[in-house]
Amino acid sequence: MGILFLFQITLLEAQSPRGNFFDDALSAMDKAFSQEIVTPEDEYYLGRAVAANILAAYKPYTANPELTRYLNRICQTIVIISVQPAIFKDYSVIILDSPEFNAFASPGGHIFVTSYLVETAASEDMLAAVIAHELAHIMLRHGVSLIEDFRLNDEMAAMAEKARDLSGNSEASAKLMIFRDSVSAVVDALFKNGYSQSQEFEADREAVALLAAAGFYPGALLEMLKALQQVQPSQKERFNATHPSPEQRIANITGLINRYRVEDTRSYRVRRFSAFKQLH
Repeated sequence: MGILFLFQITLLEAQSPRGNFFDDALSAMDKAFSQEIVTPEDEYYLGRAVAANILAAYKPYTANPELTRYLNRICQTIVIISVQPAIFKDYSVIILDSPEFNAFASPGGHIFVTSYLVETAASEDMLAAVIAHELAHIMLRHGVSLIEDFRLNDEMAAMAEKARDLSGNSEASAKLMIFRDSVSAVVDALFKNGYSQSQEFEADREAVALLAAAGFYPGALLEMLKALQQVQPSQKERFNATHPSPEQRIANITGLINRYRVEDTRSYRVRRFSAFKQLH
């Protein structure tokens, strides 16, 4: 990963409101590492850098912008009733043009869903379940917890010291190394190491609560996990060893779903979802 990846976030936003993105992000994360708590603004700039790495690995789906708008409307329906409806910047969903069955979320509100996953969904509520799970990772600050753990690691001081030795402009080099490696920690969690099983289970439980509160069918997450169960054997290399299996995740939420008394309104969304599928 290099500086080039960081600038590719301009695919998400045409222009940084504070000027040069890299300088903004580096300055913001320098402040984050100097204080005890990572603020929402820190999360946002960290998330932009993580999102840049995702967009370096995947192309955005641009064939039909209305599909992206549709997913963002679903996202806002869930967010508006959540305990965290407002963050430093808005939540946003982007479709990735990929044959993988996958979704990611970076700190600060960026959510990515692959086009194959979107194509596989059989209802609006299943799409809402995927988005709710990724929102849960953001709201539970799972990505930020990796950075907070990293920040306490003694190796960070050693890396900064090494950067000072290698450069005449030592302070800037040290900041760059810390920022780059903090981004790497989150990117590795998304692409390679995965969140812990307890974090995935926690995100699933929170997703069920978010779906119910927004009026979606809470069991839609079970339906999406069963769809994952069907396609996972053909994409086994995409799922890391630390990630719980669909069977484990299904067991984690099966009993929980029945605790939510939600009127079944799925029939009202069939026509809207059918129109959406015709766009794909």
